[in-house]
Amino acid sequence: MKYLAVLGRQPKISLAELEVLFGEVQSLGTGLAAFETGKKPDVRRLGGTQKLATGVDAPIIEYLKTLPKEHKITLGVSDYSPQASPSTAQREALRLKRILVKNGYSVRVVPNKTAALSSAVSFHNHLFRENKIELIKYKKQFFHVISVQNIDSYVKRDRERPARDAKVGMLPPKLAQILTNLCGDLPMGSRLLDPFCGTGVVLQEAMLMGYQVYGTDVNERMVEYTKKNLEWLQVNRQAALAQPQLIQISQGDATNFKWWLPIDAVACETYLGQPMSTPPAEMKLKHEEQECGRIIRGFLKNLAGQIQPRTPVVIAVPAWLRPDGSYKRLKLLDEIEELGYNVMRFRNTGQEDLLYHRDKQVVAREIIVLRKK
Repeated sequence: MKYLAVLGRQPKISLAELEVLFGEVQSLGTGLAAFETGKKPDVRRLGGTQKLATGVDAPIIEYLKTLPKEHKITLGVSDYSPQASPSTAQREALRLKRILVKNGYSVRVVPNKTAALSSAVSFHNHLFRENKIELIKYKKQFFHVISVQNIDSYVKRDRERPARDAKVGMLPPKLAQILTNLCGDLPMGSRLLDPFCGTGVVLQEAMLMGYQVYGTDVNERMVEYTKKNLEWLQVNRQAALAQPQLIQISQGDATNFKWWLPIDAVACETYLGQPMSTPPAEMKLKHEEQECGRIIRGFLKNLAGQIQPRTPVVIAVPAWLRPDGSYKRLKLLDEIEELGYNVMRFRNTGQEDLLYHRDKQVVAREIIVLRKK
């Protein structure tokens, strides 16, 4: 079946996530992507996709006549067409409302402050139900939204965890989902390792996907934080997708630790260096590069001898903002083959696009997708 995805804030990364999970993906160049799959995708586990929709094959007037009349219709329209604006989207919504009213429907239109309704507006208006619908317009084609990211669930998992520490960085749950999904569509019950587990964000998202989770961290306090957070998640399993079979958390240095086998996949945010609020001076940057590079190379070398060929390894490594607005990246990719890995390439996304950061964020995360040789 064909699906349309409304991509997140960094669409190139979202495209890579979809490509790993579903194969060939067509970028529409407007924050939209089209793909086909034999099983219904679940937006709850897609960190980079805000909405999912299916195509409206019939003429839109005929399609609207199939909506149930038992309840009032709430209608929203998102216009992704070239040159779209809030006014074009609102005019289209009002046009469709007139068609529905003429055919005996009672209709409320969701007002457009932007050409495309935000995922927050769509979710809180429940525009994915039988009588509460959102139509996406792209040029002359319409799509019917079938699911929207539950932004409240993300906030709950992020802010209500009992153990948080801003000093070690705050990995967003959506990014944790992306890192996990870039490992591929693993069989249920697969065992995922995070060797830099921190407060356990990657592991909590892997748990919600139904994977067994295995975490280690050199910091004993982080190990305890992860344990507390995963225990909390088990009690408060909002949006849970499946019950994991095993949780294992240990203290260990990723550069020399011997993990218990088997390991089916590895996903992690590695050591990112010291927190920074301004771009570092050259001497400070050089020190950070050397220290982060030493730890990450040591980890990859240690891991390579313990996992099977083709095992997916997805890591987020640091990149630093420079005064000119560019980011300085670790010189890691040139050494990847010598360390025992191949870098995964994407059709729609280059390695230069796999940089995750907020506007003017000093320490960004470069995502590197590997497969063990």
